[in-house]
Amino acid sequence: MIEMHVAGIAMDGRNGHPIVVLNDPSRRRALPIWIGMFEATAITRALDNYKPERPMTHDLLLGLIQETGYKVKHVEINELASGTYFATIVLKFAEAQGEEEGLKLVDARPSDAIALALRAKASIFVAPQVLADGAIAADLEQDEKESEEFKQFIEGLKASDFSLNKGEDMTVEPEDKGSAE
Repeated sequence: MIEMHVAGIAMDGRNGHPIVVLNDPSRRRALPIWIGMFEATAITRALDNYKPERPMTHDLLLGLIQETGYKVKHVEINELASGTYFATIVLKFAEAQGEEEGLKLVDARPSDAIALALRAKASIFVAPQVLADGAIAADLEQDEKESEEFKQFIEGLKASDFSLNKGEDMTVEPEDKGSAE
């Protein structure tokens, strides 16, 4: 498994669907995953460390996991089939001693797994074959200026910026890989 980090959320200019973009540590490969609007908002809020007065769905889920004595060990995006990504949330019973002891695997959509991982400060892993099949090149050495602009855009992204009515152009033109969940 390859550890990935959320680079941010972008909008697909062709169809208006949000995309969560994962980068490998070297920032040479990016994995775009088309997601729903609500999940994009949940991920953006987690990236912004937004704390709602009352728990939203992913906050509630994390609270339930913790109240039952588990923690989110990590999440895995482990399959790409017919253009759809699949993920697993790996839970670990807090009192379990061994690394593999007390594990529970929960099937999830990647967007929900990512939103939960961000809240739990858990790692996000992608299977090598999924990365090979779905990643796009992000050769930062070849186009340093464009990558710096993208980084500044991602770093400046806030939940309040995530609106289709603002009139701002938040589009990314990725290769035709993957699909909406």
